[in-house]
Amino acid sequence: MSNLINKVSMMKKMKAVFLDRATVDNSLDFSMLESLVDLTCFPTSRSSQVVERMQSSEIAITNKVIFDADIITQLPELKLICITATGTNNVDLNAARQAGVAVTNVTGYSTMSVAQHVFAYLLNVTNGVTSYLSNNQIKPWNESATFCQFDAPINELDSKTLGIFGYGNLGKAVANIGRVFGMRVLVSERPNVSKLRNNRVTFETMLTESDVISVHCPLNEETENLFNIECFNRMKKGCIFINTARGPVVNSQDLAHALKIGHIGHAIVDVLEQEPPQASHTLLQADIPNLSLSPHIAWGSLQAQERLFAGVTQNIQAFQAGNKLNRVE
Repeated sequence: MSNLINKVSMMKKMKAVFLDRATVDNSLDFSMLESLVDLTCFPTSRSSQVVERMQSSEIAITNKVIFDADIITQLPELKLICITATGTNNVDLNAARQAGVAVTNVTGYSTMSVAQHVFAYLLNVTNGVTSYLSNNQIKPWNESATFCQFDAPINELDSKTLGIFGYGNLGKAVANIGRVFGMRVLVSERPNVSKLRNNRVTFETMLTESDVISVHCPLNEETENLFNIECFNRMKKGCIFINTARGPVVNSQDLAHALKIGHIGHAIVDVLEQEPPQASHTLLQADIPNLSLSPHIAWGSLQAQERLFAGVTQNIQAFQAGNKLNRVE
């Protein structure tokens, strides 16, 4: 790798623009990346700013900034779009292909970060962590009449049933941790299939038997709005529902209703249909106390972000060497 970097450094560096630097942590070390390219960073970029900022630059680095056909055709110098994520829906792949622009992404960097997030928030719910911390400030332990203060119920995960919908790397990692806690794991098949794969249960079985359901599926025509009022009604009363996949997989209005009436015991949500959401979004309202909402951070441990940008750097190295790596064709 070092020989390749030295060889590249002897040539004129390609110009690269990171259009939404604010989507990753400020502490990330970009020295390896900067040894390959002449890098310019902008915290955020609106669509109307992309063409101006990318003029004469050959590499675009983007997390969520849109590259549609109109933008791509206005950038004749553009040769490579590096997506700092797995999803590619922010790039018009057909337009890029027609313009001869390569597109890369990075996969597998956030598996343990997402799995850890799921259980951090799940344990907060089952053990009342936030409740106990805040109550100890209001009613100090030293003022207790007994040696312990039970302000909220504490529940064990052992012997509970964990339903997994989406059994890729993320779903498998969550399932493995669940088994360590003594949970019974049900891996769901897709809805309405005629034949079950090995070690899978029907979607209906997963819904009706799970105490905790964790969603890790991609967003597509089959999964959009999949978790709606019909699904929530079929879940166990008191079920804990977790979505760290994609916002549109869940009907937020229906989830809010199921939470308010107490059928869903608690929801842990890290993704919404629009990010950032509008203030009027139904899951941002104050009348849903049994909801833990985080701002799309499950993927973002420092270690995951370091793996992500190691992948981006490797993708650029391969492109400069005339090789294909993580190409989205």
